Amino acid sequence: MNVREEDYLMISGIQHFLFCRRQWALIHVEQQWADNEHTVAGDLMHKRAHDPLLREKREDMLIVRALPVSSKRLGISGECDIVEFHRREGGIRLYGHRGEYLPYPVEYKKGRPKTEEEDILQLSAQVLCLEEMFSTEIPQGALFYGETRRRDTVEITKELRERTEAVCSEMRRYYERGYTPKVKGGKKCRACSLKEICLPELEKLRSVRTYIENRMYEEEP
Repeated sequence: MNVREEDYLMISGIQHFLFCRRQWALIHVEQQWADNEHTVAGDLMHKRAHDPLLREKREDMLIVRALPVSSKRLGISGECDIVEFHRREGGIRLYGHRGEYLPYPVEYKKGRPKTEEEDILQLSAQVLCLEEMFSTEIPQGALFYGETRRRDTVEITKELRERTEAVCSEMRRYYERGYTPKVKGGKKCRACSLKEICLPELEKLRSVRTYIENRMYEEEP
């Protein structure tokens, strides 16, 4: 894939895309945004993890926050909330540190684990970026949820990698076409911060032409 860096898609957009493709297009194609209580809570949680100046060394583990990552192959970029580098033979070498280390990304999320896989695919995309950047293979990562206050380990399987790449390819096709799809409204629209911009309920209304024709018909003697 020959994509300029300025046209890289945001890894965080994977969550928007799988939640609602129209929401993703409004944000990433049309550059529209609005906050609600859910987005603000998520931002506050990420700010606690995102301090690029803070690095920790704990025995055989180095912790790096807000690590920029990207993949030229997939045309995506973003930041990992936390990447733990565990000292392990067969890993990678880090400048200024002895031994070899294996990257282990940890993505922070508010709320509870979801039944859908948008969080898992976002983490998987981070892994694919880290693998490309460090020329290594990363078998696992983790999702930390604010409500349960625990980590869920995610195995980065071959099938998960393929699904992640497929989603990135679909996002790229939408982006290059400048395409914003229509949406079928549902319960999830209530929690969407863009519902006043998207206005999905308008799609259920009759067109202006239909309204005028019906009114003319009603007024005929």
